[in-house]
Amino acid sequence: MPLEPSTAPVTFRLLNTRLARASVWAFGAVISARARTRLAGYLARAEQAGHTPEEVADALASGATARALADQITDEITTASPALVRDIACRSGCAWCCIFLEGDGGLITEAEARGLYSALAPLSGQRDGRSWHPKACAALDPVTRNCRAYGTRPMICRSFISTDAEACRENAEGGDAEGSGTIGSQVDYLALLALSRDILRGRRRLATYSLEALARAASDGVTAEAALAAARHAPRELRLTCEDFADSI
Repeated sequence: MPLEPSTAPVTFRLLNTRLARASVWAFGAVISARARTRLAGYLARAEQAGHTPEEVADALASGATARALADQITDEITTASPALVRDIACRSGCAWCCIFLEGDGGLITEAEARGLYSALAPLSGQRDGRSWHPKACAALDPVTRNCRAYGTRPMICRSFISTDAEACRENAEGGDAEGSGTIGSQVDYLALLALSRDILRGRRRLATYSLEALARAASDGVTAEAALAAARHAPRELRLTCEDFADSI
């Protein structure tokens, strides 16, 4: 997606005006409005706190803003639905959801990609998840099957839950069992990213990346910038991912 030439400065008025006009093509009016309200609140708080419009635009472009807002939504969902936490089957060492039979492990932002790289790069040269399963995420420890970057894991990992570990195992072997999926904050996260890209058009590039490719590159000792370049998605990937999730709602 080429940047549109512009010499006008980024202002809060510009960001708010663009946000008011933006929409999420895939998710419809309700989710679009919900995401727009979250971003409007963020812009108001950022301006009140004395952040510059340029700082705010950078945070939107990196995906850091969408991630912070999505984390808040996750907390709200789990607080409002205690059964969601009570019935979860996910346990330490259960890594069936970290086997990528299809796709690329999920869409992550630059902020997430850099965080994941920082956690995995010091471990380069060590055996990783691919030693356990050829399609496993390189962020895994092959013995414990725990994530070696758990503290910096992306939103797609944080929002994925299961109520049936056996179903996850079956799916990792090519099945189609029910019992696992992402909670609603993942949809809000994608909507927030789509809106952020729309309001930044011509001012910043909001890029997305392949989780699988980034983890693999970091574990293989590739430099940070080369890892990001290798894992960077084509611009259309965010749209396609939104459409895929919209179809599953």
